[in-house]
Amino acid sequence: DIAILTGGTVVSEDVGLKLDQVGDEVLGSARRIVVTKDDTTIVDGGGDHQAVEDRVAQIKREIEASDSDWDREKLNERLAKLAGGVCVVNVGAATETEMKERKHRIEDAVSATRAAIEEGIVAGGGSALVHAASALDEDLGLKGDEAFGVEVVRKACGQPLYWIAENAGAAGAVVVSKVDELEPGNGYNAATGEYGDLVAVGVLDPVKVTRSALENAVSIAGMLLTTDVLVVDKPEDEDEDAGHGHSHHPHAH
Repeated sequence: DIAILTGGTVVSEDVGLKLDQVGDEVLGSARRIVVTKDDTTIVDGGGDHQAVEDRVAQIKREIEASDSDWDREKLNERLAKLAGGVCVVNVGAATETEMKERKHRIEDAVSATRAAIEEGIVAGGGSALVHAASALDEDLGLKGDEAFGVEVVRKACGQPLYWIAENAGAAGAVVVSKVDELEPGNGYNAATGEYGDLVAVGVLDPVKVTRSALENAVSIAGMLLTTDVLVVDKPEDEDEDAGHGHSHHPHAH
């Protein structure tokens, strides 16, 4: 695969070649190669485009003919590396601080895109959780603490949207109530202050990120509920920090 991608030749006794018998004519080329301890990335290989396409077609045929899940998985990985593209993003800015901030944004975008490829997307801005939580309004046949727990999760699902709205200068409770009445896929666009089809305007969240956030929040809450003692940082005395020069009597907490 690498030989075809770079226009090189495989040097192996299986094809009748030994390293001491060949020269630089067997070498391939690429515009850029990045090697780390974990990965090697080849950017814009110098191989023949038609040869690469033929190799891709051959791997696809092998996938169709294979009965082994493991073989198909490995073949799909090879296919993705051959047929997939590699993009180099150069980040620049007026200051180093601005450049680092912009670089982090791009890294977040790449991570979000990978997550979206794995599990898909939903309408963003916290609206997906609000609409998903409506499933908890049904009679689940729970009583006592279990019913109370469901109600807690139901209310918690509105908190991301609530704080997005609050931070944008809107009334969080009003926005959550309004979005709850809208059809799934619609929500509140904090950038414009308008309600509408969030998918159409590109306000999206990866399903994996939204799901993981909810699962982790529930896991942490469950741990807190079943723990007798917590170790936390002692709050600092605000009067001491104020530095007004007054003396204060110590307080026992």
